[in-house]
Amino acid sequence: MEGGLGAPVRNPHGFDQQDYLDEAKFELEARRVFDICHGCRRCFNLCASFPRLFDLVDSGETGEVDGVVASDFGEVMDACTLCDMCFMVTCPYVPPHEFNLDFPHLVVRYRAIQNSKGSGSLIDRELAKTDRNARFATPIWWLVNWFTRTGNRTSRLIMEWLISIHRDASLPKYFSRRLSERSQAKVFEANTGAPAFGRKVIIFSTCFVNYNNPRICELFRKVLALNGVESEVVYPGCCGMPQLERGDLGAVGANAQSVTRELVGWIEKGYSVVALVPSCALMLKFEWPLILPEDPMVRLVSTNTTDLSEYIVDIAKNEGLGVELESLNEDVTLQLACHSRAQNMGVKGAEMLRLIPDLGLTVVERCSGHGGLWGVKQANFDTAIKTGRTAARQAMQKGSSFVASECPLACDHLRQGIEKLNPDEQLQSNFGHPIELFAKACGIEEVS
Repeated sequence: MEGGLGAPVRNPHGFDQQDYLDEAKFELEARRVFDICHGCRRCFNLCASFPRLFDLVDSGETGEVDGVVASDFGEVMDACTLCDMCFMVTCPYVPPHEFNLDFPHLVVRYRAIQNSKGSGSLIDRELAKTDRNARFATPIWWLVNWFTRTGNRTSRLIMEWLISIHRDASLPKYFSRRLSERSQAKVFEANTGAPAFGRKVIIFSTCFVNYNNPRICELFRKVLALNGVESEVVYPGCCGMPQLERGDLGAVGANAQSVTRELVGWIEKGYSVVALVPSCALMLKFEWPLILPEDPMVRLVSTNTTDLSEYIVDIAKNEGLGVELESLNEDVTLQLACHSRAQNMGVKGAEMLRLIPDLGLTVVERCSGHGGLWGVKQANFDTAIKTGRTAARQAMQKGSSFVASECPLACDHLRQGIEKLNPDEQLQSNFGHPIELFAKACGIEEVS
């Protein structure tokens, strides 16, 4: 059967299976998948993984996958950003198709094998400990921000030499107080006259918003309050996406169990869970249950978690908004974050922005190329910029006054991509999260 008509269905990782880390069985599965990819090649323009695979096949003695030596598989696997677009958008052979092809999870398995052998980078393992690193950085936030800014060439060269972070890669800034501390001092009274009054939300702030961009959460809470929704903020710990990228599924499972213990208590009190960053929402909703498929608490959290934009659209569709949105008269380009699309919920960021009157909206459906920690590494940054060049070019051509993405890292990477396409021109667009525009349309003033 050529292609499939069923919606994509993901199977569990199988990390608990005896042969998951067996290198010989992995090689057999990799060759099976590579042979299908080689025969199709529909994914050639998504990222660097597939061109590398096809180059290896084409340059081999046989011109087929059997001509590729297993030691070269790493070239293909190391180029994957786990954006999931080959699975969600392009590949016709994903389950329930009988070919059962899931390239991103094959990459995770490869990295899990490397991790089990201790062959992964010690530096990458330490950089992936976002909570630990942020706890060190927050007390000296001003020094860290100064040291890591791209304009500080001396310190960035030192970082490139010591920890292989590319000198030009933009890095998140830290704040003097993390969101969990800031939230304790702020009260957001729910609008009792709003149609959605009575809803209750627990906000999983994510490590990025908690330490690097609390503004997203504070604007979201103001929007929720105007719409009658009571909100609380929790952050028990990282979702584990940085560990998933490294194939450390044991650490991801441990994080999932730790976080779910707190979230379940809120769910049992009638709260829904909203994750503020698409990658984290993807982890809670889909990846955790695929790593711990038998854990009832993980399943409960999964079925009660929504994305930020998804939640606002749900209010608008079911109860109706509690405030009349103001016209912004702006032209906006929205880059659809890959991990928003991978949640298989539709283009909720675009749906949310289309609620705003007189908003000229252009949607860009191409990957920014960032890929989390992967995209800032010295070995990958230039490839990450190249991967995101189409998205950057499309955003640049529209000349919008505001360029948005639900993924803050993707948005900043997109800005860098546009700057590299036009090195002699000063950017005229503002860059940010769609919630900034929606809050403005709600009449909400800026937050500091």
